[in-house]
Amino acid sequence: MYVAHLSLHDFRSYAVLEVDLEPGVTSFVGRNGQGKTNIVEAIDYLSRLRSHRVAADLPLVRRGAARAVVRAAVVRDERRAVLEVEINPGRSNRARVNRAQLPRARELLGLVRTVVFAPDDLALVKGDPTERRTFADDLLVLHQGARYAGTRSDYDRVLKQRNTLLKTARMRGGSAADSMLSTLEVWDERLARFGAEIMAARGRLVEELNPLLGKAYEAVARGASRDDATLTYRPSFDPSVGVPAADQAPAADLEQAMLAELARRRRDELDRGVSLVGPHRDDLLCSLGEFPVKGYASHGESWSYALAMRLASYELLRSTGDDPVLILDDVFAELDTGRRAQLADLVSGAEQVLVTAAVPEDIPEGLRGRRLDVQDGEVTPVDA
Repeated sequence: MYVAHLSLHDFRSYAVLEVDLEPGVTSFVGRNGQGKTNIVEAIDYLSRLRSHRVAADLPLVRRGAARAVVRAAVVRDERRAVLEVEINPGRSNRARVNRAQLPRARELLGLVRTVVFAPDDLALVKGDPTERRTFADDLLVLHQGARYAGTRSDYDRVLKQRNTLLKTARMRGGSAADSMLSTLEVWDERLARFGAEIMAARGRLVEELNPLLGKAYEAVARGASRDDATLTYRPSFDPSVGVPAADQAPAADLEQAMLAELARRRRDELDRGVSLVGPHRDDLLCSLGEFPVKGYASHGESWSYALAMRLASYELLRSTGDDPVLILDDVFAELDTGRRAQLADLVSGAEQVLVTAAVPEDIPEGLRGRRLDVQDGEVTPVDA
């Protein structure tokens, strides 16, 4: 699978942009602020309906415009389909396939898949748990499609409503709070049902990723073995209360365990006015040998681990379908010469690789494919 053409309307800095793309390697070269990353961000947004740069949709719409449109012609097995998403900040986004509108935008998920390498990837191992939860959930959306996205959306909605109820109970206190407990139990059941599905999916994901992570780390870190790098799923539950291992327990067992933990933490939640149990408080533990990467690994080891997480994601996705589109967004400026060459060797065989760089010299020899210069929002092919 590859993206053959990209159209942007009022996306980021582009009022209108039309770019033809090809299989193999294409690099977008230009100084910072010229719009090269906006191009690959648009393709990634079409894949995940999320930006890898910002949390909200509003910054994606060009200043003064009401909405943005990202449209791409995607080729798979020599068949061409046109995917489109209309970004409407503050309102529901709309999606189309071959001009036919989909009932929900999230049904677009999985029709084109991307894996992005970016300078912020170091936050995967050095950042807070939110970064690693987002990594797992975004990968699961690409791996499982709209179904997982729907479960995550349902969980987030229930969590928001439950937190509102807990906050109200905390503010009222006394008998008024007690009278709200029956309503809270209803939300507990819904939270546990959706939460258990998320936990079970994350546990299975980590189990599938681990051998791929070890192999990838061995490839990018000098002198490493495939047993060095491991990823462990850490649910929010205290293991001492008998919660099953998330990567082994079925969703039904996890649901009952979560309900039990919610009951145990009821008073704490009422006192604080917030939900303290569930996958929104989980973490993924990144380890090298016996030690966590965060706080123990060197800068180079941390970068190698983060790269290995992305490479493992790529291998997982390609093992269950078409090659994802690989996006290397200004990542080479962050790597030394050795790691640049290693990464180039590992990804050069992908069906489509999109690279952004400030200067051509940042791009390793193994990824010197078709080059497009980006300056002041203009994209110009450069003859080889």
